[in-house]
Amino acid sequence: MRSAVAPRVAQLHRVEFRAMGSGIGMWLLNDDTEAANSRLGAAWAFMRLIELQLSRFLPDSELSLLNGRHGLPTQVSPALWQALGAALDAARRTDGLYDPTVTDALETAGYTHSFAEGLDTDAPAGQVTPPKAGWRDIRLEERTRTVTLPPGVRIDLGGSAKAWAAERAADMLASLGPCLVNAGGDIAARGTPPDSEAGWPVGVADPYKPDTDLCLLRVRDCGVATSGVDYRRWRRGASVQHHIIDPRTRRPADTDLWTVTIVAQNVVEADMHAKVALLLGSEEGYRYIERQADVEALLVREDGRLTTPGFSRHVHGIVQR
Repeated sequence: MRSAVAPRVAQLHRVEFRAMGSGIGMWLLNDDTEAANSRLGAAWAFMRLIELQLSRFLPDSELSLLNGRHGLPTQVSPALWQALGAALDAARRTDGLYDPTVTDALETAGYTHSFAEGLDTDAPAGQVTPPKAGWRDIRLEERTRTVTLPPGVRIDLGGSAKAWAAERAADMLASLGPCLVNAGGDIAARGTPPDSEAGWPVGVADPYKPDTDLCLLRVRDCGVATSGVDYRRWRRGASVQHHIIDPRTRRPADTDLWTVTIVAQNVVEADMHAKVALLLGSEEGYRYIERQADVEALLVREDGRLTTPGFSRHVHGIVQR
């Protein structure tokens, strides 16, 4: 008589660390602890490698080296090629409202170092110089995977690189089971956790009370991203600055919105739509989101909130009104 073998029960495995200037969390549901930890370790290594390749704050990163080779065709890694391609595709689709070439404007506003290093808040804000070239002038050669930047153009992938990396990390994990990747608020979800068929729990922070959530979302097989002017803010001289640059003015965006949270098919899409809606402001930004397929939004301004009709499908708990 054979002895019964107890079935293995899937467990939720996780890893948390810092990379790309943000806290990163990854969760994976699987019944094989060794396999799950190995895959989480591979995803961790991938995120750290992306930071080394795509950070504009590291002088020897691949992105920094590319930014120093104006006019010279430069062969780049598959990671930089794909991340830059995603950012330029977003620029085309939004007619430049999503622009990866606002590096000079970010530095003029004072965002010259990562927040972990601290910013120079004593110097006055610099003068904005109209660019002579931009994202449309970047030349790509797919056959050789080469990029040529025009003189004066430098790339900052910033949040778009985190969103792209979160999607790739989720792809790595998903073959072993349901998973969620949170890269500093850029969230890629696959499947459902063990305790809820509704989806993974995601809290949406209140920009006016950072330790409090506005609501609790439940998400599956989609992406969530929040863009805001509430977190990365600093003074430069007498002016308040933030890191969301309006490509039309080359200055920190003048918007009545504090944050925009988007639920979309993937986190790269969510990141793009969140930034554009934030730049456009509550009225025009809401109309912009309404025109997008399979995109829902929560827009927070000082005097209240706006939500698209389908956003409530993802809400599974209202913390405060």
